[in-house]
Amino acid sequence: MIKSEQQDVLKQIGDLEQELMQKRERLTQLKLKLPAEEVKDHNLKSWEGKSVKLSQLFGKHDELIVIHNMGASCAYCTLWADGFNGLIDHLNDRASFAVVTPDAPSAQKKFAESRGWRFKMLSNEGSNFIQEMGFVKVEGGKNQWQPGFSTFHKDSSGKITRTAYDYFGPGDVYSSPWHLFALLKKGVNNWEPQYHYNK
Repeated sequence: MIKSEQQDVLKQIGDLEQELMQKRERLTQLKLKLPAEEVKDHNLKSWEGKSVKLSQLFGKHDELIVIHNMGASCAYCTLWADGFNGLIDHLNDRASFAVVTPDAPSAQKKFAESRGWRFKMLSNEGSNFIQEMGFVKVEGGKNQWQPGFSTFHKDSSGKITRTAYDYFGPGDVYSSPWHLFALLKKGVNNWEPQYHYNK
């Protein structure tokens, strides 16, 4: 590629990156303009099987991020959770953070400990929290769990509202490996996450 062509491509890259950044900011602002939905104080389960209210997850913060994880059966959700595990101290500094899965508390605890996860986890067992947040599709009479997250705010009266939500998927902005792989010579190249890798 001759120098003038290279400069032209570099300019196009810079312009497009700036445009994408502006559109991402615009998308975020539009999502935050949607009316906040009041949410009931759902009961979830701790690893000991004890009831934990959604309001208790806020801790010292008035804002909360809840990851809707499909559980141990999903290697993709595990990839996202592994990423959040490395960021947990940063996340908890800004807002409270928890992961909710449909797995039974004992199964959830065993899997989380095998991964070395440090974030707070709760089970949706016996609750319709994940369903009410819109992260379940019913197909053929069976629940099909969907991955993503919701953000919540709790006001001084204790009222909880969901302020935003989004879904997870390969190439989204919430998991960095896809973006790194995309710039390899062979791109993502049909890569899929695994629970364990040959070393």
